[in-house]
Amino acid sequence: MEPPVAPLLPAEMEGGRLLLAATPLGQPADASSRLVDALATADVIAAEDTRRARTLASALGITPAGRLLSVFDQNEATRVPALLDEIRGGATVVLISDAGMPLINDPGYRLVTGCIEAGLTVSCLPGPSAVTTALAVSGLGADRFCFEGFAPRKQSARRTWLAGLAAEQRTAVFFESPRRLADTLRDAVDTLGPERRAVVCRELTKTHEEIRRGTLGELADWAADGVLGEITVVLAGAVPKADLATLVAEVSELVDEGARVKDACAQVVAAHPGAPSRRELYDAVLKARD
Repeated sequence: MEPPVAPLLPAEMEGGRLLLAATPLGQPADASSRLVDALATADVIAAEDTRRARTLASALGITPAGRLLSVFDQNEATRVPALLDEIRGGATVVLISDAGMPLINDPGYRLVTGCIEAGLTVSCLPGPSAVTTALAVSGLGADRFCFEGFAPRKQSARRTWLAGLAAEQRTAVFFESPRRLADTLRDAVDTLGPERRAVVCRELTKTHEEIRRGTLGELADWAADGVLGEITVVLAGAVPKADLATLVAEVSELVDEGARVKDACAQVVAAHPGAPSRRELYDAVLKARD
């Protein structure tokens, strides 16, 4: 029995548009009814891999009415003019990647900008994304984050890239090949330190999903023997270092209000992530009072 199909919204019934459609990361059941309808009725399905698109359609129990066209990094530029002509002529073109949201480290940017420059409609069917899924389950800060795509392949470039994240206070999300994960985590330990927290998400939403949380040192040891599957890494933001002079001044204010120096130091350290140890702050306070 075919899955239920939701009625198209008024904007979707108009022809001549590019529809960016998020596809399941691993479980076909995660497909929305709007995605099912779009794949079934589109004039053209522009897919990163047409074989995967056919497999998805089969899993969803649908037979696309339109034709499938491959659009990947190497041929996207040459595909754009013809696709723009089709959209101008009233066609609905659905763009999908292998999994997740198109354009997020996947093809589609040239096609989207081409449509915008030509004054053509671009719409989106929201849905799964490995970036936001990993961020949500990581347990790390999600109020501010950045996405870094794939980590650089070569070690020298990778270490330079990691050094750029050393002071980044936002949570960072990036993809990595399972073949290079161990090397990347070891470089991260050397560049960012073994205590920085991170999460490795493997095979998100799939049968063998695994979420590994820990310090970079712990995760590097875990990955040393090899890891399989699609990998998304979430890296905790850097904790800003507190200015010692400012902390000393805060302690002095508390002492003037009647607090003991040791108690004031403990209170200030607790209130400032990244602050020096209580002993170091205590010594700095005594030195300032001399």
